[in-house]
Amino acid sequence: MAYAALVSLTHVLDQTLNRDYQYLILGEKQQIASLLEKVSFLQDFLDNSSQKNIKTVECLESQIRDATYKAEDIIESHMTDRICEESASHKDDRIWHILTKPFTWARHALAWSGFTTFFHKLEKVIKEIDSIKKRVEKIEDESDFHDQQQQISSTLHVGSSRSAPGGKSVVVGFDDDMLEIKTWLISGSSDLQTVALVGMGGIGKTTVAQKVYDDAFIEYHFDIRAWVTVSQNYNLQEILLGLLDCTKKLSNEMDNGSIDKLVELLYKTLKRRRYLIVMDDVWDTKFWDDASVKSVFPNDKNGSRIMLTTREEKVAFSANSCPPLHRMHLLDEERSWQLFCEKVFGEYCCPRELEEIGTKIIQHCKGLPLAIVVIGGLLSKLSRTQHDWRNVAENLSSVITSNDERYSKILFLSYNNLPHHLKGRFLYMGVFPEDSNIRVSTLIKLWIAEGFIKLVKFKRLEDMTEEYVLDLIERSLVMTSKKSSIGKIKACKIHDLLRELLQSEAEKERFYHVISRRLDCLPRGTSVRRLSIHEELLSVPKILSSSLPRSILNFHDAMSILSKKVINLRLIRVLHMDEACPSNKPGPVNLRYFTTTKYRDDSGWQLSLESIFKFRNLQTLHFRYPYLAVYSLSIPRLDLPPEIWKMTQLRHVQLEAIVNLPDLPCAEIEGENSVIVLENLQTLSFIADFRCTVEVLKRIPNLKKLGIYYGDEPMDWGYYCLNNLVYLDKLEALKCFFYGESPYFLKNVTFPESLKKLTLVNGYIPWEDTTIVGSLPNLQVLKLKGYAFDGQEWEPNEGEFLQLKYLLLENINIKYWRASSIHFPKLERLFINSCRYLEEIPSSIGEITTLQHIEVHDCRDSLVTSAKEIQETQQSYGNDDLQIRILGIIYSTGVFSQLSLMCKVINIMNFVIILQSHHK
Repeated sequence: MAYAALVSLTHVLDQTLNRDYQYLILGEKQQIASLLEKVSFLQDFLDNSSQKNIKTVECLESQIRDATYKAEDIIESHMTDRICEESASHKDDRIWHILTKPFTWARHALAWSGFTTFFHKLEKVIKEIDSIKKRVEKIEDESDFHDQQQQISSTLHVGSSRSAPGGKSVVVGFDDDMLEIKTWLISGSSDLQTVALVGMGGIGKTTVAQKVYDDAFIEYHFDIRAWVTVSQNYNLQEILLGLLDCTKKLSNEMDNGSIDKLVELLYKTLKRRRYLIVMDDVWDTKFWDDASVKSVFPNDKNGSRIMLTTREEKVAFSANSCPPLHRMHLLDEERSWQLFCEKVFGEYCCPRELEEIGTKIIQHCKGLPLAIVVIGGLLSKLSRTQHDWRNVAENLSSVITSNDERYSKILFLSYNNLPHHLKGRFLYMGVFPEDSNIRVSTLIKLWIAEGFIKLVKFKRLEDMTEEYVLDLIERSLVMTSKKSSIGKIKACKIHDLLRELLQSEAEKERFYHVISRRLDCLPRGTSVRRLSIHEELLSVPKILSSSLPRSILNFHDAMSILSKKVINLRLIRVLHMDEACPSNKPGPVNLRYFTTTKYRDDSGWQLSLESIFKFRNLQTLHFRYPYLAVYSLSIPRLDLPPEIWKMTQLRHVQLEAIVNLPDLPCAEIEGENSVIVLENLQTLSFIADFRCTVEVLKRIPNLKKLGIYYGDEPMDWGYYCLNNLVYLDKLEALKCFFYGESPYFLKNVTFPESLKKLTLVNGYIPWEDTTIVGSLPNLQVLKLKGYAFDGQEWEPNEGEFLQLKYLLLENINIKYWRASSIHFPKLERLFINSCRYLEEIPSSIGEITTLQHIEVHDCRDSLVTSAKEIQETQQSYGNDDLQIRILGIIYSTGVFSQLSLMCKVINIMNFVIILQSHHK
């Protein structure tokens, strides 16, 4: 993990030179600058090392990683000591006065000793890194290195195969895939087309492609069929020879033929023939972009096809896959069991006494065909006893990897092929527990806090990081598990068996350690850099007290021993805890990411933000509250400290509480030219009685998400200056909560045109004011909850809500809704929840051509009937894509009147519940 370590160290060095330069003395600034230059050189080397000798790079990587960790420890540890010492002293005793006041040297003798120790330690590690730099320069100076690699690769038959894979494969559970692919191959346009199968390693792409390739009808339909395996390190000459071999046009003398001659011969062979070419295991877009490859395949408009398998979507798009690429999916439990039984028992059935254990084994495989086949092959050779099978079930991951080296190679091939800038970020995903739906927003914040993201001018870190997540998804290493209301990826996950392999690699790389109850797996003397806790710890091992962890991520709900036990948090960057904030004592000044869950006890809410300002590097602050505490209507009210306006590193402040934002510091106190702008702040919620003064908004110009709360409607809305919201021209999401009636809110606010998402909770705003919302030019998501609007009838105006894609009506007292496609021309998803007065969904809503999904939850039977009628009508028009979901209780008119009073009670509780769940 050399690259991730180098990027992290770069952040530390930049901060030390720019923000903390006043703590440097003598030649330390020159030392830091020299080290930064060497670190940047090594980073560039790894960025461009894809063509260099892999073994040499791997050897250097471990040395770079170790030296980088050492440098980071030395610098951060010493700078933390200096900052803490200055905080504890008076202004006239600052540490740099040692140089200007000789009579104080004796008093600071101990401190001076520390400075010189730091200087020598840093000098030593700089020499070590310089030595590595010289080795790298020597490698780069070998001008014939790349040519030598090219010559070697051209003489070896690496990564290509001249024929389709032989042998009989067990194909179970892929019937739908094969039918769809065969349909694409034999029907459709007469033009030459490419069909791409995309999916993670081991998911069955090659198996399905081979089955289709061998199908009797496919063999009859195509005049020529040819199969070649491309792989990572492909050789174009070998690929051409392989295709010619399949067409029976290969003679012995052609083995030494030039690429141009082979291309010409293959083109003539395929010309005027209907052919099917399978390109298996294509890794790189460069292969498909190669002019020689493209010129091989004639387009005689006779229905010829090229089928390729790949792990990366960008390869499929590069090949102009048409129709859209075919994504391979994991097997469900039923199909997994079929494949398992076929592999283990062949034509026989699974004995009854082994069914329960066998089912558990299948569940652990998580639908990955490769894992099922490997474990099935092992069990087919074992005695069929419960004892032997139980041993396999208890040690599934290690059994698979130890009994089939191919399994590990296939899964890790994708990981090893990642560019350096993605390896560490993907490996980090193994810190999350089994079956986790990983929130992309959380992952992005963690990557940034860990220092994995390289700074690029004019680009936000969050935008860059989101691109990396998408890249991993396109490479089929990460799966999308949930999308947001506007279609962005909200949560993702990795296959559990791949996760275990990542954790094993992380242990080897000293990247992080995952523990349950003990740390027995850690070798003596190991430094715990990152710690992920998945179960309750019974005790804190000595190794935690002696080492300096950078990250502690606790995913266990009831773990408190780490917060009660004194552990060394001096260099902590990421802290995910279930207990209170760290104490007011000098501590984690390096803290960048802090999230915690608070519990309510007899004395009330035990939460204080007084010490937060001491975390000078804090980026993310998130306080979470358990459901029961919030549901009890005891909503905490917090006061942010005045120092919040000086915390320039803040990016996300998300507090599930009513928060009082402090007044701006007086200019007279701060002095001239000392106005601090929180340029990095993007998330701020939930602020009570937020006053949008120009002075406040100038301090937070780049805010993207804002949550605000107002009590009963004030006598004068003008006091809150809501018209100034328009100055937040980067704002994309706004959530407004009202405790009581606030019917004049919308008439006193001016929204910025950048707004894409708006949530209104309570307020009792008249429906005619929705025209203010509907006129927003970029609004894509509108969520109306808990009597946000008041009145029985809503009829939007034509020409409004032109970009709206997602509409939620929840607990609204509307009875008649008159709308059609002209009111919501781009609506894709409609959710109606607990609207127990609403009679029906307008039938013309079904005519919206973009509509994909309608979901109804706890509504009247007449509304449910209207939803079903919309679906039936659309199906009669041939529109089978519209999905209708009916959830919860269906209330008939006869019993509905008994629920009216309950709706009022639910409305009172609505704001409280949403505060707890708004981020989900």
